[in-house]
Amino acid sequence: MRIPKLLTAAAATATAVLALLAPTAAAAPAPVPAGPGTSAVQPIIGGGQASSGPWAARLLSNGRETCSATIIAPTWILTAKHCVSGGGLSFRIGSLDQHSGGTLANGVQTYTHSSDLALVRLDRSVSATYARLGQPGSVSVGQSVQVYGWGATSQCGSEANCQSRYLKVANVTVTGGCGDAYGGSAICARRGNGITAGGDSGGPMMANGVQVGVASTSDRQTTTAYTNVTAYRSWIRSVAGV
Repeated sequence: MRIPKLLTAAAATATAVLALLAPTAAAAPAPVPAGPGTSAVQPIIGGGQASSGPWAARLLSNGRETCSATIIAPTWILTAKHCVSGGGLSFRIGSLDQHSGGTLANGVQTYTHSSDLALVRLDRSVSATYARLGQPGSVSVGQSVQVYGWGATSQCGSEANCQSRYLKVANVTVTGGCGDAYGGSAICARRGNGITAGGDSGGPMMANGVQVGVASTSDRQTTTAYTNVTAYRSWIRSVAGV
């Protein structure tokens, strides 16, 4: 069963109460939008440490770890639009440890969509295992999917208390279509053994090994929304060629 595109007034209202997943300087229990360039708090609340994720990329804005991302081609990163407005983008690619390993590359050109999607062209070709992108029909309501990121580990008030070096993963259950932070087509999911939080923005939702979403919003308790990659495949292909 295909995820419906539900851009109704009710969906828009529900999305409005969700917080942008970009990291906040001091994460609070009440969801609030995060501005660009704020300092990072790190991974998924609950869930566990990822044992794999060769396509994972940690996004840094002006040298500060802020968001999550994936590498989808030798010179292309996929992430959330609200993660790229701070400028000075660089990435650590292919390492589960956000502080070491993998390959470092800089972003030289950024393309954004009207939804919460961004593509960043790298300054070099990076050899990696690239995330495979889903097509319409790749995910269905009721399906258990995996979400990855370097976002907040708790609803804490201090980034030092949230810090974790390693990529995390959680299982969530798809509940239907909804709107992302910019009113674009999104996949909504309810908490499973964890939920996304500040710093997970731009990270992937994976269904049967393919990426179907990009982290956009979360209430950090029960519900998260991922911009629907399958709905925007033609745009991604037109820019990045994949």
